[in-house]
Amino acid sequence: MLTNIISEPVEVHHTGKAIAYSGVIVLLYKLFVRLSLNNTFRWVLYESPTVLIRNGDIDRNGLKKVRMPMNELLSQLRVKGFTDTRNIAMAIMEETGNLSVIPKSAYRPLQPIDLNLKVNREYLPIPLIMDGQIIHANLKYLQLDQNWLLNEVKKRGGIVKNIMLATFLENGKLYIDNNGISDHEHDPYYYDPGKDH
Repeated sequence: MLTNIISEPVEVHHTGKAIAYSGVIVLLYKLFVRLSLNNTFRWVLYESPTVLIRNGDIDRNGLKKVRMPMNELLSQLRVKGFTDTRNIAMAIMEETGNLSVIPKSAYRPLQPIDLNLKVNREYLPIPLIMDGQIIHANLKYLQLDQNWLLNEVKKRGGIVKNIMLATFLENGKLYIDNNGISDHEHDPYYYDPGKDH
């Protein structure tokens, strides 16, 4: 929006007008953001969430309110992995324009707690090399030095500049993903639809 407003004054060499217009837009934007943080004004400035499906039943009034045709609703549900509206406890068009879908309990993904299973804490692999560059901050965080990393890379016959991604795993080992992809010719799990066969 800002570029559209200032493009015409810039084209006709009115730089002063362009700066003034952009300043007004930025001030209005900041005012709008500030007001949206206030609970009193938030309900005036933003549309409240709208229920589109409740307990498997489509709310036609909700669809009309958000001006969404049925085929678009079905399309958005498919993108989220739902093919049957009867399996949905609630679908809501949020104030941001995103669709939130809550499945009925019988159709939600199985969770470990459903089976009374105790699971390990989630561990996020820590990148130590990305695109051939060593990430020194992460080495320092893990209290490892560059020599350790270079030795681990050397053990696997690699070179740092050729490594796409190397991560520090939960077991203290280094996982390396090189640029190369193994040849899996005629393996159906590695089918590439873009290639001429």
